[in-house]
Amino acid sequence: MIATAGVDIGSTTSKAVVLVDGQPAAHVISAGSTNPARSAEQVYDQALAKAGLERGQVAYVVGTGYGRTRVAFANRDVSEITCHGRGAHFLLPSARTVIDIGGQDTKVICLDEGGNLLDFAMNDKCAAGTGRFLEAMARSLEIEVHEMGAYSLSEGAPCRITSMCSVFAESEVINLIHDGVPLPRIVKGLLLSLASRVSSQARRVGLTDDVVMTGGVAKNEGVRRALEERLGIPLHGFGASDPQVIGALGAALIAHAFALGTPPAHGVNEP
Repeated sequence: MIATAGVDIGSTTSKAVVLVDGQPAAHVISAGSTNPARSAEQVYDQALAKAGLERGQVAYVVGTGYGRTRVAFANRDVSEITCHGRGAHFLLPSARTVIDIGGQDTKVICLDEGGNLLDFAMNDKCAAGTGRFLEAMARSLEIEVHEMGAYSLSEGAPCRITSMCSVFAESEVINLIHDGVPLPRIVKGLLLSLASRVSSQARRVGLTDDVVMTGGVAKNEGVRRALEERLGIPLHGFGASDPQVIGALGAALIAHAFALGTPPAHGVNEP
């Protein structure tokens, strides 16, 4: 038996995936904290317990995510760009474009037929088009982020949100609320605004089928539908697999390759 693990420390959540002989054995998603090192320890131990393993039985661990350098017990850290690509390819080998809307940035990743990184684009200078944007807008609307999907599926034409800046967009939302505009129309406008920014980013780097979406925002049906509308193509899913753990899965797969002595030929040193 060869057990490996991937630990993805994101800006809002921590994830861990354990593989046994290259196949998923357990995964855990946990809320993030202001202490990435502690979050890494906790989510890793939870995943090991779920898999029925102890630390000494794990051959190799890879850390990823914005806090990847804080995974002290990892054998190495690898960019989340590479890891999301690896995880997506493992679950859907036909995937060629991966869209990851994270808490603090958005990434569009292009893959070859082997799941290797060809190109990528990353928005990490502005919160617009990220999970933080959704959280800020939800607070202004006094709803939960997960409720936005249901609101967006209601009847009514979407409002036009003109600003791509999170601060100014929030001001627009507040004005719309004061004007008595129905909540579903505002939510639709917000999600289409986010989708417009992400779709522009995707087209800059090159959009090739099949297109998949990873990360926690992928669970928001409203965002998915808005992206499909702006992209003009369907987004493929991963079946019963949770899109939020794709980065950790990719890290665990890379760990498995190192444990076998056959490290991936491409992508490990990507930023």
